[in-house]
Amino acid sequence: MGSEKMILQLYISGMTENSILAIKNITKLCDQYRVGWGDLIDLEVIDIYENPAAASEQQIVFSPSLIRRSPLPKKILIGDLSDTQKVMLGLGISFKE
Repeated sequence: MGSEKMILQLYISGMTENSILAIKNITKLCDQYRVGWGDLIDLEVIDIYENPAAASEQQIVFSPSLIRRSPLPKKILIGDLSDTQKVMLGLGISFKE
């Protein structure tokens, strides 16, 4: 990843089991990779029950849904985000250890 900020939005449906798990999984992943990237990851959690207009604007059909808004191209991942390798691949994060 270059110096471009990664902007993520996680759309959830209330505090269901899948929503809680998705929040936990993406927060853990972001925390792990923030160490090397500083403040280059911005994560926003949006509850579609509290903000249905945002979900409609992004055409969210499934929840939880994670959108990488930046860098382009936009990517959408669906589910509880428990498969770390799949999430990293989907977000364009590579293992460089």
